[in-house]
Amino acid sequence: MRLPAFLLISAVLSGVLGDPAGTDDITVSFSPRDFPKKVATCKAINRASEELKDIEIHYVEINPGAERTLLMVHGWPSLWHSWKFQIDEFKSDYHLIIPDLRGFGASTHPGDVESSGTWFDIVGDLTCVLAHAKTERAICVGHDWGTQMCYEAARERPDLFEAVIATVIPYIPSAGTPRPTSELLKFFPKLAYQLFLANHPLATAELGADVRRTLYATLRTVDSPPPDAYLRDTTSFLRAWDAVEEIPPIPFLTPEETDYWVEQYEIQRFKYNIQFYTRGNGMLSRTFITAQGNHTIPQPVLSILATDDPVGDWVLAQKVMGSEAFLPRVTTVLCKGAHWLQLENPREVNRHMREWLGALPSLSGADEQAAAQRGHVADEL
Repeated sequence: MRLPAFLLISAVLSGVLGDPAGTDDITVSFSPRDFPKKVATCKAINRASEELKDIEIHYVEINPGAERTLLMVHGWPSLWHSWKFQIDEFKSDYHLIIPDLRGFGASTHPGDVESSGTWFDIVGDLTCVLAHAKTERAICVGHDWGTQMCYEAARERPDLFEAVIATVIPYIPSAGTPRPTSELLKFFPKLAYQLFLANHPLATAELGADVRRTLYATLRTVDSPPPDAYLRDTTSFLRAWDAVEEIPPIPFLTPEETDYWVEQYEIQRFKYNIQFYTRGNGMLSRTFITAQGNHTIPQPVLSILATDDPVGDWVLAQKVMGSEAFLPRVTTVLCKGAHWLQLENPREVNRHMREWLGALPSLSGADEQAAAQRGHVADEL
């Protein structure tokens, strides 16, 4: 759901909820059960057992004949369906590929949640899905952890990823000295939940005990926020809700959609998808990036930052970390909303996306720029 503190260069996550943004009441033209899933079989390593395994990444594909591809990447705890409003908006104009990441829904995992779900592992899954869909180039559209995966995909594979649309959070470069979360808690108590999620045996047990309640507790908006104590506990993710017997329904999902999310999460519960928070995956990811030595994303980037994420002031974070220095072609816009921005304020998110996409160079021009980008990245390595 949020980024781990070992990547933070400075203490910047002190933001609190601002003025309400309001939940858009628009509807979509489809049910999550309407689209059949495709399945890409991808190679994945289990580092604990040193086994190379086949995993299955399930994805939805729409309008494959379109000229340009949008690869939509969700965060935590989420699913492909979190892009429902963007799917409805862009399904007639773009080729859409929307996966469930490894460990989410029916997408399988090689096992070893501690160290076999690194950023480069997930980028490998994304490239595997593109190959399965016979797609040579894509614009990566991310939310939350999906945003960071899109940045990493663009950093690793500029030959495949021609641009990035990053929602909610800024680019967190891996340059600099890492600091453990425990050192930041005195100043930033809402990072405490990360320590709990890093203890994956306890976290998976608590989160999976009542999937519906966990999703209700997490998927909130500015107008329907969690208790202030939420995210401040190093020993529980959900304790702040104990005084609330019945958590309100998820504001941006219909009852039918909510049932679908619960069913999808009950397949594996939270056994593997908290891979983003484990120390092993975090340190392996950072080591990999540092060894490569390039932190710049030369492709065009649209960064849509949330104004009212309860964990952090991402505008301030972007400035303090110097994110834009690593994004020479970034366009940054602000959008009213909390963490689930593309679901809470879809009209504004869609408007920003459409305007920016419409201004991108043609594919022929983009191919010429990609060659120059590959040379730039090679210079950094």
